[in-house]
Amino acid sequence: MNHLIEYDKLSNRYFVMRHGNSQANQQRIIVSHPQNGCDSYGLTGLGIRQVNKSLDQNNQLNADVLLISSDFKRARESAEIVRQRLGCKSTQLDHRLRERSFGNLELGDDSGYDDVWREDAIDADCEFDKVESVNQVMSRVTAVIVECEKNHSASLILLVSHGDALQLLQTAFLKQPASRHRDLRHLRTAEIRQLLLA
Repeated sequence: MNHLIEYDKLSNRYFVMRHGNSQANQQRIIVSHPQNGCDSYGLTGLGIRQVNKSLDQNNQLNADVLLISSDFKRARESAEIVRQRLGCKSTQLDHRLRERSFGNLELGDDSGYDDVWREDAIDADCEFDKVESVNQVMSRVTAVIVECEKNHSASLILLVSHGDALQLLQTAFLKQPASRHRDLRHLRTAEIRQLLLA
């Protein structure tokens, strides 16, 4: 479900950042369950450099940004670099920005993503191999935006999250079906991108 579908405009400016390269990326494994991702599989040295480089290249974020992050270690560590570099007061953790749950593929080879994405394009409610459906992910990530719209106005907001979660948030902003999330330009690790409502 896309909670943004009824919105014609938003009162805040939204940016997203995909976490930097992580130990899971380096090992080419899927880490999507909280029991694995919240306390382990943080950033690599490359990931830290990627986040810093993205900040070096961005001139739109500043100390006033409201920083909201997934509570997974790789996202938290990315957000902490942002907080320190920009001088933000704090980081708000939100479990709704967690990695998409990849069910039975947990800790398996990341080549398993391709099978899931093929199923996504066929059925947005598919829970192939107990994977969280794209409609479920879209519902939870867009609920974060709705809450921000209720609680803030004219704010600069940066959401730090994960590949599929942010692909689906981007898809929601463009008011496209969740099944089309892989058709959109993908976020690279540590990439910062502004999301504009269609």
